[in-house]
Amino acid sequence: MEATIEKPVNKATLFGHPVGLFVLFFTEMWERFSYYGMRAILLLFLIDNVRGGMGLNESEGAAIYGIYTASVYLLSLPGGWIADNILGQRKSILYGGIIIMLGHIILAIPFGPGLFYAGLCTVAMGTGLLKPNISSVVGELYPEGGARKDAAFSIFYMGINLGSLLGISVVGFLGQRIGWHYGFGAAAIAMGLGIVTFQVFGQRYLGEYGNYVAQPTTNNGQSSTGNRSLLAFLAVVVVILTTLQLTGILDVTTAQGLAQAMGTIISLIALGYFIYILSAGGLDGVEKKRVVVLFTFFLASALFWAGNEQQGSSLQIFADRYTDLNLLGWELPSSWFQSLNPAFILIFSPVLAALWIFLANRKLNYPVPAKFATSLILLGLAYLVMVVASKLALTGPRTSPLFLVFTYLFFTLGELFLSPVGLSAFSKLAPKRYTSQLMGLWFVGTSLGNLIAGLFAGGFDEKNVHQMPDMFQSVAYFGLGAGLLMLLFTRPLKKWMGGIE
Repeated sequence: MEATIEKPVNKATLFGHPVGLFVLFFTEMWERFSYYGMRAILLLFLIDNVRGGMGLNESEGAAIYGIYTASVYLLSLPGGWIADNILGQRKSILYGGIIIMLGHIILAIPFGPGLFYAGLCTVAMGTGLLKPNISSVVGELYPEGGARKDAAFSIFYMGINLGSLLGISVVGFLGQRIGWHYGFGAAAIAMGLGIVTFQVFGQRYLGEYGNYVAQPTTNNGQSSTGNRSLLAFLAVVVVILTTLQLTGILDVTTAQGLAQAMGTIISLIALGYFIYILSAGGLDGVEKKRVVVLFTFFLASALFWAGNEQQGSSLQIFADRYTDLNLLGWELPSSWFQSLNPAFILIFSPVLAALWIFLANRKLNYPVPAKFATSLILLGLAYLVMVVASKLALTGPRTSPLFLVFTYLFFTLGELFLSPVGLSAFSKLAPKRYTSQLMGLWFVGTSLGNLIAGLFAGGFDEKNVHQMPDMFQSVAYFGLGAGLLMLLFTRPLKKWMGGIE
């Protein structure tokens, strides 16, 4: 019987980076095509009562939108655990992609609300399995860390946004102009292309990267103690949620109540999991400080995404109802405004990637906490633009599309200061045995932000449209305040990172 020989990774490079990076780039591109394309039309489909949509009111539709987008990222946490302890990242990416494709196929079948919600759940489960693990494999390609790794994540992030741009354009047009379920079907085809890309080229260019599975520790019964701590944590979460439901503080019988309950669940899970890793994760002092830094980044991320992810909820409603969509006599699909974000990212990602390397080569330091602070300040500026736009909208005529253009520009710059930088920071600061799990927690921050964005959009019905300026203003002040606070903590956070940039 012939012995199995472990294949070494192919050392080929492209533009100074391993070819494996571009395998992951295109895999993620097609997955994001499916996700952002479907997300672009989801809320419109839920509140449509003319073209075969669900016919829900704004508050119900926005709550379901928030629950779905939050679930996609929340499930990254168990997805990371499965990869770290059972499957490894590579198998998790493959199985997750297959599940996503099946979910979109279900959504493409117009057989009523029950089947539609089952499709949403399926897509969310598959994305939770794929999303944190593909980012972890990108990090494995650059064990040396440094500015080159930051640049790699910026390139990878371009793949995310190229897929987003294509998905919003194609699925948005099919959904709004042809039929909702044609859009959902296009998302399934895109995910199928991602699976083929990953399988055909991954074997050749990724070698053994992404096949790591943590071995159970047996020293002094540490594993048993850790398992007991995890079970105790889960029991506490269940008791708290049950108590809140029985006392009437939470109400899961409505979409809005379920979304609010889910916000409590996400917050408890995130806080509890960080406490669990710090107290029962077997970390040394340096690792614990780095995990505390990651928790701070998690909070900043949740705040940022709560504003940024209004793109598919409140800003989508604003584009559809209060923005002039006429372009040379042709009415633009309102969902196309969401494509401004990925388009700007494709333009500015290489600029910022080059900037980080330029600064590093000249020993000029722009620390990660300061980048996070900058992103929150830019978010606040974006919403100051929307305050002006919403005040004009209340006067009657539809507003100029330039307001949304500048809002998305500030969003984009803020996102580039936070998201690829955060991905890189979590891959560098996370202890090896918790890499995918902590990467999952990074996406849980996005989950919480998405949920808040959905609940926020629930207030955009015609009865209280006069509240728009105040609602946008509250987000603007919150973003600016949080950014300035983050700047104050830049120095101590940098110190606790222990020399990792």
